Amino acid sequence: MSDISAPPPRGPQQQAGSLYRASARMKQRNQTEFLFRYIGLAAILASLAVLAFMIFTIIRDGSSAFWQARITLPVTLEQAVLDPKGNGQRDELMKQTTVTYGKVLNEAFLAALAARGVQTDDIPAKDVTGMISKAAPAELRFEVIDNPALIGQTIGVDLLTTGRIDGYLKGRVSRASIERDANVTAAQLTLADRLQEAGMLGLKWNWDFLTNSDSSDQRPESAGLGVAILGSAYMMLLVLIMCVPVGVAASIYLEEFAPKNRWTDLIEVNIANLAAVPSIVYGILGLAIFINFAGFPQSSSLVGALVLSLQTLPTIIIATRAAIRAVPPSIRDAALGIGASKMQTVTHHVLPLAMPGILTGTILGLASALGETAPLLLIGMVAFVSNYPASPVDGGFLDPATALPVQVYSWVSRSDPAFLERSSGAIIVLLIFLLVMNVTAILLRRKFERRW
Repeated sequence: MSDISAPPPRGPQQQAGSLYRASARMKQRNQTEFLFRYIGLAAILASLAVLAFMIFTIIRDGSSAFWQARITLPVTLEQAVLDPKGNGQRDELMKQTTVTYGKVLNEAFLAALAARGVQTDDIPAKDVTGMISKAAPAELRFEVIDNPALIGQTIGVDLLTTGRIDGYLKGRVSRASIERDANVTAAQLTLADRLQEAGMLGLKWNWDFLTNSDSSDQRPESAGLGVAILGSAYMMLLVLIMCVPVGVAASIYLEEFAPKNRWTDLIEVNIANLAAVPSIVYGILGLAIFINFAGFPQSSSLVGALVLSLQTLPTIIIATRAAIRAVPPSIRDAALGIGASKMQTVTHHVLPLAMPGILTGTILGLASALGETAPLLLIGMVAFVSNYPASPVDGGFLDPATALPVQVYSWVSRSDPAFLERSSGAIIVLLIFLLVMNVTAILLRRKFERRW
């Protein structure tokens, strides 16, 4: 054995090590990795638990908004009362106010109670008819005006009850809670129990919650999301039209065509800063420019869309630039190498490969804009809006409207507990919209995704 191949002599402090036996330092590293892994897992589980609790609470408090207490009874629409001239003209029918229809409903209600054998001798007449919502006569009036052929017939009607009777059926109102409540009496709760036994009172699916407009503080049972849903749809359509072309075009220019100098660096810094600006600042900007200076109608879908576009545009630009930057440079070099121009390279190769990221960033940006409240409050969309905006062809973008998050804020700020139920139901509708938009983003990304 030569000196070269001989093993080096071991010192007195050196000990033989083995690859199959972990050292103390390796054991410490493995323990740290094990601890970090389980800390991360615990953080994820805690986040999921909080999310599940939040969703459970919202569904628990808001699912009852999709059901409404109604009294079922036959109503005779006498021509002598509702259409004295008997010509069925809309102008003549509209002369009969809700007071007239209220008297018709009260008489029909008392007659139905007597026919069903429901005892009312121990209940004041005012409390009996007071169970019917003030919105019920208006609903019947609109139904008759839209269909004059109903006059002279006896039809089955589902009448809205007051918010307190509705809350009693849902467990929100009890006999103990009405001691300091002037809007309901113990006699009305007793009558509600008798009506349930007779099959005249019960909870029914509430389509009006999705189609009705907002109502006054005295009629929470008739409040709906129709105007808010339509207003949100109008705003998202305008934001999509205004943001996507501008955002994608600006991203393509900055990534593919803009020279790298101090001006483009300044633009990039400003775009990043605008993405971090609080949303309420955009509301102040929209109030100053679009309403006070430009004179656009307050509380219109157009102004709301302009404000949300200013807020969403930086997010779309950043997401689109990231998607374009993720395309490998070899794709561009290959296209240029076979004679394609710069524009052909971008439109035929870069954009199709970046499309999944562009679509995902755009939809997520729109989803974020859909949930914004603060900027819309400053431009007046918190105002009470009872009329539906017109169609886009008829200038509906300029009509007063509201949005889903603003409607939630408005209902939460009211004192009646029935509006709190409505606000939780509106949050469920808003979450469904956001879920649909996020699922759409995932499906589009998978559909257009290409691997290289």
